Amino acid sequence: MAIIKFNNVSLKYPIYNNRNLSFRNQLLRLSTGGIIESEAGKMNYVTALNNVNFEINEGDFIGLVGHNGAGKTTLLRTMAGIYTPNSGTIIKEGITSTIFDQGACMEIELSGYENIIRMCQIYGLSKKEAFSKISDIEDFTELGEFLNLPVRTYSTGMSLRLSFAVATAIAPEILLIDEIFGAGDQAFREKANKRLSKIINSSKIFVFASHSMDLIKKYCNKIFLLKHGNIEIKKISFIK
Repeated sequence: MAIIKFNNVSLKYPIYNNRNLSFRNQLLRLSTGGIIESEAGKMNYVTALNNVNFEINEGDFIGLVGHNGAGKTTLLRTMAGIYTPNSGTIIKEGITSTIFDQGACMEIELSGYENIIRMCQIYGLSKKEAFSKISDIEDFTELGEFLNLPVRTYSTGMSLRLSFAVATAIAPEILLIDEIFGAGDQAFREKANKRLSKIINSSKIFVFASHSMDLIKKYCNKIFLLKHGNIEIKKISFIK
């Protein structure tokens, strides 16, 4: 069974170098989706998630919406276990795959092949299962001999191809995506979108952060609206 459950989860970022903070606070209040607070007049921090409560079950395909800084990426990374909340509890069950930015899982000093094995194991595959995915990932990325080189030599597009190929080479129960993959030429994007649609439809829980309502309507059946560290659940069923 796949499930994600947040119970009174809060996540705060400390703000250092707080000289002239009264003026800076005014600017931050206009630009961030979190809440700016202080502890006894000393430490200032942004509350990115403020006592958040929700339960996502099998069949829930969630679109995360909100302006820049509203907390969409923070929420996704907390779901993935990359960020640890300051308070509250998280229950998550199910094999999870993530498609975030290029540096989320890769070690840039390792080769493409070494990163394939490493990332597959992070996603829960055994070493034998990871090796069985290499041929598919080779074909999909079209990176050829570059897979023998350190990832630090890759362009942003090449890194995205590799991380996307690995994330979509397994069949996750929970799929978390921060914006849609868009690297490469038109032919590659079409191939990527076809692969992505297939893995989304086969997942049990899908959570997707995007500024595109067209894509959210295409893939999701519910909306989480993020604003000032809080979440409003819109129980809207879209016709796919």
